[in-house]
Amino acid sequence: MSTIKFHQGLKVYQQSFETAQLIYELSKSFSKEELYSPTDQIRRSSRSVTANISEAWGKRKYEKSFIAKLTDSEGEARETQTWLQFAFACHYMNEEQYNNLHNKYNQIIGMLVNMMSQSEKWCSFSSVNKEDNNL
Repeated sequence: MSTIKFHQGLKVYQQSFETAQLIYELSKSFSKEELYSPTDQIRRSSRSVTANISEAWGKRKYEKSFIAKLTDSEGEARETQTWLQFAFACHYMNEEQYNNLHNKYNQIIGMLVNMMSQSEKWCSFSSVNKEDNNL
């Protein structure tokens, strides 16, 4: 397994980016009356999942900050699932589209939860010895 050097190499980043793009394309067909909600909201929350993963990667030197940004990403993924549910209820997508996207976000959430639960493996400096505090 190769070392991941950039956030774009993370599977969760790639999957969240791809899924946000699917939502963008699908949302082009949403009612024009709903341009700001749910169209704008679902686009923003789905993109925010990916953006927060990028931020988390940049903050992995600080484990608590890393986890906090991944938590934000998880929250945005769950918000996206809620907007998907509204879009489905408003008949902006069919059941197959809804289930596909909802399941993709369940996978993304699972990957984020795993990263948070194993944060020490991802962080550059997960612990500091008391003797090192003088550095």
